[in-house]
Amino acid sequence: MNFTSLLDKLTSHYKKELPFILFSLPESESVNVCFQNDSLLYDTEHYTEECFVFAPFDYQKKAYCIPIEKGDVFKVDFVKNSITEEEINTNENSLKKEEYCKLVKGTIRSIKSRYAKKIVVSRKEKFVLESFDLQSLVDRILNLYPTAFRYIWYHPKTGLWCGASPEILVQTEGASFTTMALAGTQKHNSKDIYSWHYKEIEEQQIVVDAISTSLQKVTSVVRISKTYNHRAASLVHLRTDITGILKKGKATLSTITSTLHPTPAVCGTPQKFAKKYILENEAYEREFYTGFLGPICNKESCSRLYVNLRCMKIENNTASLYVGGGITIASIPENEWEETEHKLHTMLQVLQPML
Repeated sequence: MNFTSLLDKLTSHYKKELPFILFSLPESESVNVCFQNDSLLYDTEHYTEECFVFAPFDYQKKAYCIPIEKGDVFKVDFVKNSITEEEINTNENSLKKEEYCKLVKGTIRSIKSRYAKKIVVSRKEKFVLESFDLQSLVDRILNLYPTAFRYIWYHPKTGLWCGASPEILVQTEGASFTTMALAGTQKHNSKDIYSWHYKEIEEQQIVVDAISTSLQKVTSVVRISKTYNHRAASLVHLRTDITGILKKGKATLSTITSTLHPTPAVCGTPQKFAKKYILENEAYEREFYTGFLGPICNKESCSRLYVNLRCMKIENNTASLYVGGGITIASIPENEWEETEHKLHTMLQVLQPML
């Protein structure tokens, strides 16, 4: 099967309201698709079967999945297109800005009360599409962000989700694991020179420390890299790689995902307090935004799980885009709003022909 016939099959499958997952690993020029043969909603708790998992932010040790044995699987090279990013005016809404800045101010007050070091708060922005084109969505998500984990998930009971995530939750290969701390955001510039403020440096260190501490129970060896700049589309983040060896017999994929998720990069720290604060104070339900997703290859004892960032949900010709930022005691509300505005552009570039 070539890429053109794959897209035709994808369109037909979608019109029949049958589930599928399409994804491409970072730097890969091939795309993987699993067409589920029925419309049942499967889940997994132990992560021992070969499948693609899709977990929500409010994860309760069970994730939805598309099992490989329940579908037809294809892997083909996709057609590479050069797509130029365009400036998109989001028409800043003063009321929404005021609401988000109010949320940030309240979050800073909670942090000042020493209940937390960092809390990640977010918002949802809706955009009406003039016309939805699934094949255009595939073409743009694959070609715009080649360094990200790109995916389109569809199930009639969850809706259609699409994203390009720069953040690994965890990758495993036997007893070896890889994860990362990703925090701080700036717009990419042509000189590729960046000056990080105290707020971003502190936020990144909070994430590194919290992940390292949480891993102690399930790992025998942990290595932490130096922090470096990591470009993700039109944005640049601070990134620290964390690798090591899992404890023999004690660290299953289920236990390590429960240990890491939700990470300080999408929730905050302490995790329990930050998550409770988010669920009680954000004026919407995140659903699968800042959850995690990815393929599990049981035969090779490997997994590639990513945090569901830079994503959107599309239904009834309306796209819901999700953006947020890490709040610390040094945060400035207006700056946090600007950061979310920059983050909106990642998915807006994907939608540009449909707006």
